[in-house]
Amino acid sequence: MALDHHYSPAIAAQLRADGHDVVAAIEMGWETEGDESLLSLCHNEQRALLTNNVADFVAIIRRWAVEGRSHSGLIFTSDTSLPRGRSTIGMYIELLQELLNSNVRSSAFVDRVHWLTRPRSSEQ
Repeated sequence: MALDHHYSPAIAAQLRADGHDVVAAIEMGWETEGDESLLSLCHNEQRALLTNNVADFVAIIRRWAVEGRSHSGLIFTSDTSLPRGRSTIGMYIELLQELLNSNVRSSAFVDRVHWLTRPRSSEQ
């Protein structure tokens, strides 16, 4: 998995410490890549991409599907339901650990879109 440059590299570092193959775009020098280039880089490395840039990436993967091209997966977040910031780093780590632990195959996210969301509390 790769984290778009909008996410803290601390998330990737902790997930690696827990045994997951996760990198941050910033760590890879990919922070200035355009969206399509970033998705290609991730696919070349067989990494799903965590991003909140839903509109742009949906347009890309729709076009790629028409062209017969694959991607290694997109994991979307929303700032409304799962804000990004120092106070939510721990939540991202927890949610991504759970997602990665339940999708261990390297091809688990190929041509798949997954929404990362906070679990609903039992009180709702």
